[in-house]
This record gives sequence, structure tokens and C-alpha cells, in this order.
Amino acid sequence: MGEGVKRLLAFLDYVKDEKLRNMVRDLLLDLRVSLTDTKVDLERSPGGRSKHHAYEGGLIQHTEAVTRLALFLCDLVEEVYGGQVDRDVVVVAALLHDLMKAPTYEEREDGTYSWSSLGERLDHLSLIIAELYSRGFPLDVIHAVAAHHAEHGPIMPKTLEALIVHVADMADARLNGGVLHAARRLVAEATGVEPTRLS
Repeated sequence: MGEGVKRLLAFLDYVKDEKLRNMVRDLLLDLRVSLTDTKVDLERSPGGRSKHHAYEGGLIQHTEAVTRLALFLCDLVEEVYGGQVDRDVVVVAALLHDLMKAPTYEEREDGTYSWSSLGERLDHLSLIIAELYSRGFPLDVIHAVAAHHAEHGPIMPKTLEALIVHVADMADARLNGGVLHAARRLVAEATGVEPTRLS
């Protein structure tokens, strides 16, 4: 088990439901695409092909950031707005929302990423939703994962927990995407060459 997966597993301390905690642990420790029985390498996977976290280890970094942001948003909703949040659903959905991006990408020789043969046929949301359903995850977790892209996905968030995961995901993706765009621009200005990869 790599350091990145260990960092993700540490978030399970926030999950009170022991059965749910164990389901997530099992999934993170042996992540496979049931359809192809392919083992997934979370440690090396990018979080995206080009827009955000498009570098080795980007998926772990994005997942950790989204989970931290989601926990902060839980505090905000409860302490400022007086809302009640099911933190188990939020933490689990934040940890799992993009896991199946890993098998949908493959690295090119130039260090950039393209769709894998699986990714050309099925998107990461379809894969993770199918996996969560087949493993018996609760409906609220599956919904929060399915709705994390909001208007850009199959369904809008219909619960507070799903909305929190969506906002956390969007905030981190935009923050990282903006930082990468600025870094590429600075490198291009300094060297006169547009970089194909930043790490």
C-alpha cells in the first residue's frame, strides 16, 4: 500500500458507521474494475487528462483535497447555517467520487494522458456507480457520487451531502486547473516553449 492510499484511509476515522468504513477500506485496498477484473493503480493515476490534476499522483491529491474541503464545508453548514449533515455520506462520497478515473486513462510516451480502451467506452462515473451498486453501498453515497458533476453529469445533487461533495470537487478542480494554467503560462513566457507536462 502506497503513501497516498494511506492518507486516504486516514479519513475513515471520520466515518462512524463501521460497516460503511470497512466497505470503503476494502474498496481502496483492492480497487478493481469488476467488468474486466483489472487492478487499479491509484498511486500513479492522474486526476484528469488535461484540465486539472493531469499529472502522476494527481488523483490521490485531488481526492485528499476534495475530502478536506468537504469536511470544512460540513463544519460551515453546521456551525454557520445550523444544518445537519451526514458526515459519513460526505466523507465516503468524497473519497470515492473519482476513483474509477484511474482505469480510464493511459499515459502517452510524451507524459500526457489519453483515454484507455476502457475509458473510450465507459466514463468514470458509470464505472464507480456500477461498482458501488454491486458492492451494496447505501443509496445516499451512490447519489452523492453520481451527482458530483451536477449540471455536467447524469443528475443534479438532491441532498445536502451531495451538494457538499459537488462544491468541494468543483472548488479543488478549479483551483488546481487555474494554478496549472498560470504555471504553464509562466513557463512558456520564461522559456518560449509551451510545456506539455508540468509535475
